[in-house]
Amino acid sequence: MEGITTDVAVLLVDDQESFRSAARLVVELTDGFRLAAEAETAEDGLDLVSQIQPDLVLMDINLPGIDGLEATRRITKLHPEVKVIVLSTYEAAEYEPRALQAGAVAFISKSEFEPGRLAEVWRNGS
Repeated sequence: MEGITTDVAVLLVDDQESFRSAARLVVELTDGFRLAAEAETAEDGLDLVSQIQPDLVLMDINLPGIDGLEATRRITKLHPEVKVIVLSTYEAAEYEPRALQAGAVAFISKSEFEPGRLAEVWRNGS
């Protein structure tokens, strides 16, 4: 994609293997992006952010333990250079404002998550 000059290191945080598999493919098919790591819980995701310092975190909302919105708040407070995109099956009208208030650069419905949308949001939010 035009405008992306280096690989964007992505951390994927989602508790459902089926969605992680699909999201992994989206990241791999998006020019300029690479999957750096995956986590099944927000707690593991927070640890990985500190360890690998990704450029971007793809964060599910509904996670065991702390939820994705709280994890987003913590990431953006402790690592303001890391961008977070919240992904969910929940209604955008209700959850997009919550995601943005938590510090995410964007909310994307899981049904709309594809390479073009990922690249577009990265360009507009970074």
